[in-house]
Amino acid sequence: MRRVFIILLVLVVALAGAILILPSLIGSEELRTRAEAAATEALGREVTLAGDIRLQLFPTAQVRAGDARIANAEGFGDEPLAEMAEMRVSVAILPLISRQIEVREFILVEPVIRLQSRASGNNWTLGNASAEPVASGSSEGSFVRRPGALPFDASFGDVRLENGTVIYSDASQTRRFDGVNLAVALPSVDEEIALTGSFQADGRPMNFDARLGSLRGFFEGAETPLSLRLDGALADIGFEGQIDEGEGLVLRGGVDIDLPLPALASYAGADLPEGDIFQRFAAEADIVADTTSVALLNAAIRFDDIAANGDITLWLNGPRPDVVGAISTANLDITPYIPADSAAEAATTEGGSFPPWSEEEFDVAALRLVDAQLSIRADRFKANDIEATNVNISADLENGRLEAELTGFDLYGGQGRVAGVMNARRSTASYSFDVDVDTLEALPFLQAAAGFDRLAGLGGLTLDVTASGNSPAAIMNSLNGAGDFDFANGAIVGVNLAQVIRTVQDAISTGSLPAGFADQQQTDFTSLGGTFQIENGRVQNLDLAMLSPLIRVAGQGTVDLASQTIDYRLNPRAVGSLSGQGGAIDLNGVGVPITLRGSFSDVSVGIDYATLARDIARAQASGALGDRLGENPLGNAARDLLNRPDGQSTEEAVGNVLRGLLGNRRPPQDEEPAEPEGEGDEGEDGPG
Repeated sequence: MRRVFIILLVLVVALAGAILILPSLIGSEELRTRAEAAATEALGREVTLAGDIRLQLFPTAQVRAGDARIANAEGFGDEPLAEMAEMRVSVAILPLISRQIEVREFILVEPVIRLQSRASGNNWTLGNASAEPVASGSSEGSFVRRPGALPFDASFGDVRLENGTVIYSDASQTRRFDGVNLAVALPSVDEEIALTGSFQADGRPMNFDARLGSLRGFFEGAETPLSLRLDGALADIGFEGQIDEGEGLVLRGGVDIDLPLPALASYAGADLPEGDIFQRFAAEADIVADTTSVALLNAAIRFDDIAANGDITLWLNGPRPDVVGAISTANLDITPYIPADSAAEAATTEGGSFPPWSEEEFDVAALRLVDAQLSIRADRFKANDIEATNVNISADLENGRLEAELTGFDLYGGQGRVAGVMNARRSTASYSFDVDVDTLEALPFLQAAAGFDRLAGLGGLTLDVTASGNSPAAIMNSLNGAGDFDFANGAIVGVNLAQVIRTVQDAISTGSLPAGFADQQQTDFTSLGGTFQIENGRVQNLDLAMLSPLIRVAGQGTVDLASQTIDYRLNPRAVGSLSGQGGAIDLNGVGVPITLRGSFSDVSVGIDYATLARDIARAQASGALGDRLGENPLGNAARDLLNRPDGQSTEEAVGNVLRGLLGNRRPPQDEEPAEPEGEGDEGEDGPG
């Protein structure tokens, strides 16, 4: 905008010079020709006065010209750099003799000013009309404050710009400001200049008020007081300070900023997500700014509900604004900014079952609005229900790709590293997540992360996964990766596996679950570990191993996150004698296969009785159980199972074995046990 002021000031001087040399008897056409020539020579661009032109010499020299135009630089199109419906200039005559300019009136009616910037140069650097455009980044095209830059005295009376339009464009954007109204109060170039006005940015009204200590001091490089106020639909910004001494433009002082982010994003061509996030950025800070950057120092910052302190620099010389800084906060809650499955949230809130993952797409376009390199220290960090303390976060956002790393934190007693990437450069966003944590307290962590309260212990967890998609359903269906876990000195809550083994004989006869499954029950362990692979949302574990003094547990199966189903098998077996502790027999060394199957909303727990019967029969036949099962005819039953006659089904042979184990006991007459099928696929509810 300072270029616009310089253009207008030079134009005033040129027209004033034309007035001095024109006698009162010159006709209007001759006046037009000479005025155009003088202005063209002064500006280095062709000036055309196409409308009516009138000259008045007394009591002041006044020129009124309609349809005035200043040509564009070569290569920037045919439209004029500036044009206006009418220009009125009134200058006192006598002061001009002593190089004093007293502008009694300077009014531009409906001006249109077009500013363009390209890699090859810009169109507002004035000079010889035949000169090549000056490169935007070159020193020759930069505004330089220097002594002697304003070698005259001037004062302005009625200076106004009425209903103007300013259009700025570069390789990436076009910005239009309509309804520009400006009033200037300038008693002299050595006194304070005040500018007040208003404009509309894409229909959004804005008001401004600026006061500069001295116009001469500004142009000639002196330290100059400055105050600014900009308020309206896009921003509320106030500045009190100075322009530093020197050739360049360096502002220094205090600033208060309040930005309505949805309106700014819409103005920039992107819509932010609906809701209570990305609503407001506010700051009070010391400020140092020049034409390429704005630095907020000792800043008190507020972003939505997050309050922080630190230093932030906004760089303006790249393809996007670039935010660099280091801040600290007492409480950093990113939960509102994590894409949520609204259906799942509603079900959880209402205590309902798990609904299918939502296919409603969320918008990640906000990541492409700015670049950022931030270092954040948070005393408390929260993501959904997961909480950590003393968190150090480094975040790097470049052209829609966000890479973040959390280190030095305390996560439910755990220490380690968490890193994530969210890439929104393409239409389909992609993600990666890498976790390496040790000494983690499993129970509170799993409760917060997944609402799972069935595992307690202290240990470590690693996880490396990737996904893609713009909806929760797409992300879950594309989840791939691997991980492992290792916990010690804990418990599985909800089942007492020792009691399950001790009482399985009664369960066989009744067709019900053994005792030991209840919320108040638990199985203590000394170690629990395993690895898992994830493919298209399907988590597979084949090597679960749990150790305790009397029990060993192996496990394998799948948890399908995409379809929200589970198919998992646990195989606990006694490695110490459990007889005399609630059971009539000792199944030392024989596993009791427990199955967990169904949807997340309805997981059924059962015993694979067919597999259990075969294992017992084989153990008895091989002598592994010895005489611990009593005097029942197990040898014959085992041989019946392993060498059954033609035509006898496996189910019939299994029934014989179980009845042999139980001394030919049968279920109560009012209960008919279900018939198991081969390999225990559906034989979980009774002995067959």
